[in-house]
Amino acid sequence: MAKLSTEELLEQFAGLTLVELSEFVKAFEEKFEVTAAAPVAVAGAGGGAAAEEVEEKDSFDVILEAAGDKKIQVIKVVRELTSLGLGEAKAVVDGAPKAVLEGANKEAADKAKEALEAAGATVTVK
Repeated sequence: MAKLSTEELLEQFAGLTLVELSEFVKAFEEKFEVTAAAPVAVAGAGGGAAAEEVEEKDSFDVILEAAGDKKIQVIKVVRELTSLGLGEAKAVVDGAPKAVLEGANKEAADKAKEALEAAGATVTVK
């Protein structure tokens, strides 16, 4: 088996859906008995480290608070953002408040929020 370079691995991951990537992470954690969770910073005296971490946040969750009156449009946007099937996207919208994207970068989170709000949804980014 040929060894893949870091760039080749990243190309492979770029082609995965969020669901496939999530399944991969779970399998990786089980196989190597590790966790992919980000390490938690231990706050020193005065809590200075925790304050710095908040300022440098680079991972955001996009939370669908409510679908509004254009539920079908919101379901379509959820499908576009997540690559979920119709049933799964409808379940996300019906189950609001619910995370649509988790661990997204700032740009992706802002775009997702814009698209969902344009469809009539109420959204928060955490």
